[in-house]
Amino acid sequence: MTVTDRHPARPDGAADTHGAVVPGQASGQTTSGYGPTSRLRSVPTGTASRGEEVPRSSGAWHEGDPVGQRRFVDIGGLDLERGGRLSQVRIAYETWGTLNASRDNVILVEHALTGDSHVSGEAGPGHPSPGWWNALIGAGRPVDPDEWFVVASNVLGGCQGSTGPSSLAPDGRPWGSRFPYVTVRDQVAAEAALLDALGIDRLAAVVGGSMGGMRALEWAVTEPERVDRCLVLASTAYATADQIAWCQPQLLAIRQDPDFAGGDYYETGRSPENGLGLARRIAHITYRTETELSERFGREAQLGEDPLRAGDRGRFAVESYLDHHAGKLARRFDANSYLRLTEAMNSHDVGRDRGGVEAALSRVSADCTVVSVDTDRLYPPRLSDELHRALPRSTRAHITSDYGHDGFLIEEDQVGEIISEALAR
Repeated sequence: MTVTDRHPARPDGAADTHGAVVPGQASGQTTSGYGPTSRLRSVPTGTASRGEEVPRSSGAWHEGDPVGQRRFVDIGGLDLERGGRLSQVRIAYETWGTLNASRDNVILVEHALTGDSHVSGEAGPGHPSPGWWNALIGAGRPVDPDEWFVVASNVLGGCQGSTGPSSLAPDGRPWGSRFPYVTVRDQVAAEAALLDALGIDRLAAVVGGSMGGMRALEWAVTEPERVDRCLVLASTAYATADQIAWCQPQLLAIRQDPDFAGGDYYETGRSPENGLGLARRIAHITYRTETELSERFGREAQLGEDPLRAGDRGRFAVESYLDHHAGKLARRFDANSYLRLTEAMNSHDVGRDRGGVEAALSRVSADCTVVSVDTDRLYPPRLSDELHRALPRSTRAHITSDYGHDGFLIEEDQVGEIISEALAR
């Protein structure tokens, strides 16, 4: 395993939410497009002539882009749960704080579906957005780098430095459609190999929300001897039929975009941003609440537009809001990664091949904190109730929010208090 220390700095910066406009913030773009390909820089490709460039077809990070705060570890090969093997796996990660002499002050932070390793820090070269949990990590904050050594990686199958569909396969071409099916368990195995390479045997805590909560819980089940505390926010022990159903139209939207090219679009100069943008629209509705959208937008028209005009009608303000988030994601994410990570979420079931959910959770020795958002329609509180009851050692916590599933990102004061209490136990 090779560790590449690409940037020693410890970033800190302003807050952001993963794909969610901060309450009261303007909805942004008023064009109906999804972030045109012309906004994506040109990059050399494996099939281009020397010096030739084609328009970038993805918002993924690529070799040659600014590294920012990323560091990299080559963990070698990885056997996959459902068969097959990735022969060369690289994991991108960031750290904050200092590992103490006993190596027992480590907190692993797990990002959600379209997040990345940039949990805290400013936007800048290599990081188009500020840290997605800035208010929680930093001096005097709930996770203080003066006390804790914080590690956050980009998930296996992602698009911000770790091995995924947009990265190069051993033959020098982008993986594209050839990238294998990966599960949450594969992703945790890759993270465990990362920590092994860093000389970290034990976690003081692993914390994550949504898809990150799935990985946090899988850590506690798969590696019980390595995890002291586990915080699972707005997540579940298994993907439900309702969650899988919401994912299906998102996957179809991407696959049916003509520019998707079966997943091999990186060298075409075209981007499946229309399909990715539609997927984001569908998902974003599930992340918020009817109350918030109604109170925030009502039936207001977008400024300067008339949604009741015959023919080429304008948009309602809520439509402009969804357009904004569609374009924003298309400019910073990759369609293939969206597919692979969504499929990994659908695979999530801690009870698979372990005798069921209760049997699997009975092996957890960590002090767990199970957190739900009262208005979350995608991961309703009853799923957290089930998880809490099945865990041997569990504290139940609640977030009150008008913002639904995204409350675990937006309600920073409540989340910070929950994390502080868990770390004090």
